[in-house]
Amino acid sequence: MNVEAKITSKGQITIPLEVRKKLGLRPGDKIVFEEKGDENGVTVRPASKESPFARYRGIRRSGRGRSLDEIVSEIRAMRDGVDE
Repeated sequence: MNVEAKITSKGQITIPLEVRKKLGLRPGDKIVFEEKGDENGVTVRPASKESPFARYRGIRRSGRGRSLDEIVSEIRAMRDGVDE
């Protein structure tokens, strides 16, 4: 793909439709410009979206988790309270 875009006096560009489709970009998405190995090369890619698990970071309990025996005992205790 070889597509051109014009830079405005404010340094803005419109990403051509062909490129937006190829990258899966939608309004409001962010892009990243990464420098390549040579001094004139730059790549453009979509910015990483936040992981769906990111909101759960840091909620892990501190200390050691429960052992298998502790978990089984807890499940048995919960089942004992249920009428079958």
